[in-house]
Amino acid sequence: MLAKGEQALLERRSSHPGEQGAFPGKTYAEIVLEPAYEQAKRHLLGPMIAVNKAHLIMLREQNLIAEHEANGIGRALLGLDQEKLRNNRYTGKFEDLFFEVEHELAVLAGERAGNLHLARSRNDMGIAIYRIVLRGKLLTVLQSALSLRRRLIDFARKHAETLMLGYTHTQQAQPTTVGHYIAAVSDSLGRDIGRLIAAYRNCNRSSLGAAALTTSGYAISRERTAELLDFDDLIVNAYDAVGGADYVGEIAAAVQLAAINLGRFSQELLLWGTTEFAGIRVADPYVQISSIMPQKRNPVSVEHLRSLLSACAGDAGTVLMMIHNTPFGDIVDTEDDLQPYVWRCLRTLDSVYRLLAEIVATLEVNREVLRARVKGSFATLTELADTLVRKEGLPFREAHGIVASLARRAYRSGMSASDLTVRMLNETALERIGRLLSLSEDELHEALDPERFVAIRDVIGGPNPQEVNRALSVQDAELQEAQEWTQKKQESHEHKFKELDRTIAGWFLD
Repeated sequence: MLAKGEQALLERRSSHPGEQGAFPGKTYAEIVLEPAYEQAKRHLLGPMIAVNKAHLIMLREQNLIAEHEANGIGRALLGLDQEKLRNNRYTGKFEDLFFEVEHELAVLAGERAGNLHLARSRNDMGIAIYRIVLRGKLLTVLQSALSLRRRLIDFARKHAETLMLGYTHTQQAQPTTVGHYIAAVSDSLGRDIGRLIAAYRNCNRSSLGAAALTTSGYAISRERTAELLDFDDLIVNAYDAVGGADYVGEIAAAVQLAAINLGRFSQELLLWGTTEFAGIRVADPYVQISSIMPQKRNPVSVEHLRSLLSACAGDAGTVLMMIHNTPFGDIVDTEDDLQPYVWRCLRTLDSVYRLLAEIVATLEVNREVLRARVKGSFATLTELADTLVRKEGLPFREAHGIVASLARRAYRSGMSASDLTVRMLNETALERIGRLLSLSEDELHEALDPERFVAIRDVIGGPNPQEVNRALSVQDAELQEAQEWTQKKQESHEHKFKELDRTIAGWFLD
């Protein structure tokens, strides 16, 4: 007679055939192996074959396998039907794509195909594949980021003299220009690009030859496989090569910060496009008319940007949390399961860069509204305080106090800055410092002029149009350098992968 618990366990097992016995269990295969297989077909197959080719070339050059064996394996690698593999469905016959590829090579080359696994492990091979995939995705994202920066620079140059209010603490602060503001967004994007390039450089290092974690007793050349696959360097310590995950974390951190930075910009675009603010107008291809309110232009493209950037930052944060507290030698958590999250956050960031570039390129700025808002504000009063310091010899805090009192008085009376007079200024000065000032009406109006406010701020980084254009020229140079670097890397990777095929094919011509 079975106990109640034992009977329940037996019933559960009988209702799930395939859960007991040989690996893999049915539910494990469904939840883990099948999704991983589909991801591997889409992302890992090409790099997997390339790693096999590079390892084979190195083994032959190091005389670790016979020439006829290398030739046979080489023919199998070149003859592998990758399209068939990509179209296959997961059946459970093979645990994963790696074993299926190994089986296909054995079919084509016979038992000698097993020597392809000499002096390597799934560990160092897997890390190399992931790094190849990620460096390619990083270059794709960088190309889109650079295209966006090009649009931002052009937009900023076009609006170097377009007056607008700058805001701090959500309040009107000082006059600036649209070009000055957008140049700041572009500078921020430039730093994001720099972080992505730095992440690429740490990613593009070879783990091959580390094997499981201690290298190999065979006289392999780690440098040669790195060169063949266009890695810039080795991960020297073999344990670090298979156990370290900071290259993934660095990518995730760079992506997360880039998403947060652009999220702030997208939020401001939504604010500026409101009817009340009326500073910008999103072009028709990127707005949606309300289903019930015919007058409404909903900037759905920018709204989607904001939500996509939040999702991007979330996926990147997931990557970082998956690495957190993972044992140094455990590469399942830090590699196999988190890779799709890295790929997804990179894909999302790339999509956002491409969409935002189009939105910026077609964005309309309401120059008249922005200019009138500056003219009707008290945003130039900083310059009035500075003028009192220069002309009257007052300490800045005294000048600041006089102008602050003048602003409060004008605000209570419902006046704007253009309504201020020297008489009002002198009355305020008498109350604050006990004497009149020598400022004339013309000097007062000059101090309150927003164009002059912007023009005299020609210190490095200021809104003066000539200074903005100078800064944009520096950004142009940075952009050009990054574009050339990215293009060179892309072409180099493609060349190296083609060279693998040419090298192996050349064996059969000897």
